[in-house]
Formats: sequence, C-alpha cells, structure tokens
Amino acid sequence: MPRVMKSLSGTDLANMFPSANLNKGQEKMIYIESKSFDPHFNLAMEQFVFDDMDRSEGYFLLWQNANTIVVGKNQNTIAEINQDFVEKNHVNVVRRLSGGGAVYHDMGNLNFTVIVSKQNNMGDFDFTRFCLLVVGALKRLGVRAEVNGRNDITIDGKKFSGNSQYMKQGRIMHHGCILYDSDLSKVAQSLKVSKDKIASKGIKSVASRVTNIVDCLPKKLPLQVFKDALVEELMAKEKNVKHHEFTTEELAAIEKIKRERYDTWEWNYGKSPKYDIVKERYIDGCGKFEIHMNVKNGVIENIDIFGDYFGNGDKADIIKILLGAKVNQESVSQALSKVDIEKYFHNMTKETFVDIIVK
Repeated sequence: MPRVMKSLSGTDLANMFPSANLNKGQEKMIYIESKSFDPHFNLAMEQFVFDDMDRSEGYFLLWQNANTIVVGKNQNTIAEINQDFVEKNHVNVVRRLSGGGAVYHDMGNLNFTVIVSKQNNMGDFDFTRFCLLVVGALKRLGVRAEVNGRNDITIDGKKFSGNSQYMKQGRIMHHGCILYDSDLSKVAQSLKVSKDKIASKGIKSVASRVTNIVDCLPKKLPLQVFKDALVEELMAKEKNVKHHEFTTEELAAIEKIKRERYDTWEWNYGKSPKYDIVKERYIDGCGKFEIHMNVKNGVIENIDIFGDYFGNGDKADIIKILLGAKVNQESVSQALSKVDIEKYFHNMTKETFVDIIVK
C-alpha cells in the first residue's frame, strides 16, 4: 500500500526536525537571487549551481518566471498543457530536471530552490524538511500553513505550493513554486489536469483546490515582504549564510546550458511517436502514470512511460528491459524480476506497475 502523509503543521515539523538545519555539516549556505525572469535561464541556473558550483557548500535560490508552464521531467508535455492557451497568451513552456507535475508561473509566483548534500537521516523525497522553511516564513507573517500529501503545502486545506526534488551523486535539489498573488484563472486555463487526479483530492476543480498567500494574510503585503521573511527564516536556521552574485564567467556558463538544453524543442517537448496502446492510471501516493506501447503479436515493440511521479532512476532502464516482453503477467514480471521498481517510481510496488501494463 502507498504511504499517505498526514497534514503537518509548523509545530509538528519543528518536533520532527528540531534543528531545522538544511545544510548540516557544510560550511556555508550560499544565497542567490536571480535577476532574470526568463524560465530557460532560471532552470539553467539551477542546473549550473547543482552541477558546477562548490559541492562543499549548500545553496538557497530565489527566482521568478514570467508567464510560464514548467513541466516535470517525466511528463508528456503536449498532454499536460492547453496548447491553444499557450499560443494565444505567449506562454513559455520549459521542462525541469525533477519529476512531479506541471505548474504555471507568473510574476505573482515565487520559486525557491535548496541544494544540499544528502544527510544520513534523510529518506528519499524527504519534502517536509525543506517545506519547513516556507511554513516558518509564513508563521512570521501570522499564517498557519501545513504540509499535505506527498509534496504540497496548504493553508486551510488549499494548496499554494507544490514541491519537487532531483537527486544525483549524493546531492539533492529541492525546489518549490509558491502562489503568492498569481492569476489563478490562468493557472486553471493553462494546464490539463486529469479527472482522476482531481477526484483523488476530493475536489471539483483546480480552482477550488488552490489559493494565493496574499488572500490569507492578516493584511495585504507586497511579495518582497514574503521574500524577506523567507530569507530571515533561512538565516535563523543556517548560521553562516552568504550572498552571492554570479560572475561574468558563471553567467556565460549558465547561458551555454540554457542554449544547449532549456532553449531546445527536444528537451521541452521531446519526441512524440504514435503509440497503438495508451494506458492511464492515477496511483494514490505515487501520481499519474501513462504507459504508451506499440504491441505486435502480443510482444512490446516500443514503450514509453509518462507521468508526474518521482523517482531517482532513469526510466530508459525500464524501457530497455521491457522491449520484447509479452504483454502478460508472467512475461512482464519475469522481465522486471531483478528491478527495484521503487528506485524508478517512488511509492510504487512492482505488482501495481505490472498490473498497469498488462490490464
């Protein structure tokens, strides 16, 4: 059975993580605020900091994107976005490194990123530790927030922040988008949200599920005040925070990553071959799964896996293993017999994954 996380308040989280230290054992936490509103640049910036900056230090980034849909690493972009809305409203579309679902960004939205080395007491996809920063910042402004589900932060049951993570070589990149004063009508119009996902939340629509922080404050405050509260919360928990401005050389390296990955159709949309069979299922605690297959004489000739799931492994490993398998319980189970399916699809059992393919 998938694990279901209860709602956690700021007090609950403080008890779970009494030190609330994101960067234990590292010398400094480096604070960087992007001056760009270009989503292609900002995602390249994240990758540069994660891959190329000093690994002995932790990093906290703040950034905003203008009029953008950011899709998860494993998603089928065309299936997730409202293409007519995107074209008419000149919305940027860009894919991130981490899994999870698609999100809409505008200038009423604030994004944060924490990059640290994985600590021994961290589980895989340990969202609560990092969400505590946002919960604490809101407490400073008189708002009680909670961590809900697998990766959401809510106020009075309504989501204002979705979070995702990417892990590689002992490093974690946790990032979250925060609805501070976004145009919620565009959030609803820009994305195609599956009926299964809406039903799993016990709600009638996307609009009824989300809220802006500004509408929950005791009095209306500009976004900068919330930014300041986040940085104050960071500095209260990390005693050695240093501000960093990118050098000319670092900016050039970020631009190179942007050109070679985040500006490209291949990365943001990818190849979309035609498949004979498409199977969809929403698994509570795991997310949405889409299995696309070409099957000839009962044998898998081509297969791809899309969804808003999380996982540390590369789905290409699973695809390679399944090619040539017969579409039945015995053959697919045998092909996957030596695979740790949880590595690729967090909170998924092998039996459930096989069931999605063969039924």
